[in-house]
Amino acid sequence: MLREIVFDTETTGLKPEDGDKLVEIGAVELVNHLPTGRTYHQYINPGRDVPEEVVKVHGLTEEFLKNYPKLSEVAPDFIDFVGDDGILVAHNASFDIHFINYEFKHLGFKTYPWERVVDTLEIARNKFPGARNNLDALCRRFNIDNSARTKHGALLDAELLAEVYLELLGGAEPTMSLTPEDDVKIRPEHKMENKEYREPRSFSLSEQELEAHETFLKEKLTDAVWLKDDNLSA
Repeated sequence: MLREIVFDTETTGLKPEDGDKLVEIGAVELVNHLPTGRTYHQYINPGRDVPEEVVKVHGLTEEFLKNYPKLSEVAPDFIDFVGDDGILVAHNASFDIHFINYEFKHLGFKTYPWERVVDTLEIARNKFPGARNNLDALCRRFNIDNSARTKHGALLDAELLAEVYLELLGGAEPTMSLTPEDDVKIRPEHKMENKEYREPRSFSLSEQELEAHETFLKEKLTDAVWLKDDNLSA
C-alpha cells in the first residue's frame, strides 16, 4: 500500500530564517494515489504581524489568526497525520518542506528528509517544459474546476493538487472502480457469454475472378519482393 500526503502551507513571507512563520497547513491523504477522504487542516497563530502584501495572497490577517493555537501546540497532530509511512507531496515542495522543517526543528519536533518528498512542480516541468506550471495553469490544462480558488488556501490547494497529481501520473484508468457501482457498465448483448456461435462463412471465387487475379499478379506485380531470387533463400 502506497500512502501519500498531499499538502500545502501558507506563511507570513518567504524566509523562515528572517522570522517568517507558518499560518496554515492543509493536507489530503491518498492511498495508491486515490483520496481516502481523510484530511488535515489547521490555522496557526504566527505570534507576529502578517504583511499586507501577503494578506492579499491568502487573506489571513493577524486579527483572524490571533485566536488560533501556536505551531508548537498543533505540530504533533500534523506529524501523526503524516505518520511514519506517509510520502509528502507538494507543489514547489522545496519551499513548503523547508518551512516546515525549519520551524519543526526549532520547536524540537522531527523533520522530514527529502527522500520522503515528491515535488509536483518538478514533475510538471519535466512533462511540460517551457509551459506555465503553477497550480492554476495545471488545473486549466487538466480541466479541473478551480473556480473556488479566489485566494490561496492550504486545504483547497491541497485538494486541487491531489487531482493535478493524479493527472500528472497519467490519470485514472477508465475501467478503474472504487466501488462496485463505479464499474464500467457492459450492455448484456455485448457480453461474450451471450454471443451465439456462428459458422465461418465461405467465399468462393468465380472462374472470371480467378483469371483476373492471375493476370494482375503477372502483369502488375513484376517487381514483387517474393519474386526476387535473393529473397527466397533467407
